[in-house]
Amino acid sequence: MKRAPALARMMGAVSGALCYGRHFESFSFMAISRVGFSRSGLGKIALVAAALVAAGCSSTGQKKKFDYVERPVETLYGEATKRLEQKRYDEAVAFFEEVERQHPYSDWARRAQLMKAFSRYQANDYEEAITALDQFIALHPGNKDVPYAYYLKAMSFYERIRDVGRDQGFTDNAVASLNDVVRRYPGTEYARDARLKLDLTSDHLAGKEMYVGLFYLKQNKHIAAINRFKFVINNYQTTTHVAEALHRLVEAYLEIGIETEARAAAAVLAHNYPGSPWYEDTYKLLRRNGLVDKWAAIDAGQRILVDGKSATEADRERESAEAEAKAEAEREAAERVEADKAAAKERRKREKKASL
Repeated sequence: MKRAPALARMMGAVSGALCYGRHFESFSFMAISRVGFSRSGLGKIALVAAALVAAGCSSTGQKKKFDYVERPVETLYGEATKRLEQKRYDEAVAFFEEVERQHPYSDWARRAQLMKAFSRYQANDYEEAITALDQFIALHPGNKDVPYAYYLKAMSFYERIRDVGRDQGFTDNAVASLNDVVRRYPGTEYARDARLKLDLTSDHLAGKEMYVGLFYLKQNKHIAAINRFKFVINNYQTTTHVAEALHRLVEAYLEIGIETEARAAAAVLAHNYPGSPWYEDTYKLLRRNGLVDKWAAIDAGQRILVDGKSATEADRERESAEAEAKAEAEREAAERVEADKAAAKERRKREKKASL
């Protein structure tokens, strides 16, 4: 009975050498449990093991590959596109690969490389799609379809953007790739769509910063929260999160007793987002903290007083100053023109007198 471990090791070695699948493993131990371990039976057991290994290897989940049967490129490509239209993406990939294998130097092969990547993308196999696209770009950098390859690569990251509570690695990669499209091909339809998606990704990244900032605020880690809110205000100014970030700044500053910074943030909020619900919340927050006497609401309760002067009055003063500066510049320009004309007239008189 001491031969059993040795036999198990022998069968394990045969299994490991010939087949890594799990299928053989279950049959091998069934065989061991049913066959005797006499010296004369070892040869038979070895044969049974080899047969089972072969059976196990033949029944693994490996995809069946094409036998090399040369076919016209139009036929192969047509079969690939047919499978793609039928949403049988794995089969489409196999046919596109066969186009590359049988006709590697043809225009069809270049098209097949890109369509293979598109099939991977449609099948949500984004990493394989990116690999195929990088290969296409490297092999055919001057091809007319390279802009689309860059765009599809960006979309392979964009489609995997996760919610703000999770890691934003895909979002960062999407931003980098979309910016690459805009930078390389600014006048294309791909660049136009990339710009729209960049706005969405920026809003998403701002949402992530707000998510983290609010977490810190709830944990009473005010400095960390303030830094997050300021980052949103300074780096994502066109997103939908700026108004809330300003309100949260007011909230954080008031909780740690820095009223001047809270009022400054509230002033920016009221000036830029006068109709925002976040301003209304900020006004209520200031009133609860006894600061309402420093902030008189105007314009139907939507603007505030800053250092005794309303934001509307400040706007009017600025516009008036700009108009005066513009008028002064125009007067100076007109005076220079008149001076030039007078000088030219005097010069002509002198020239005429000299000629006489």
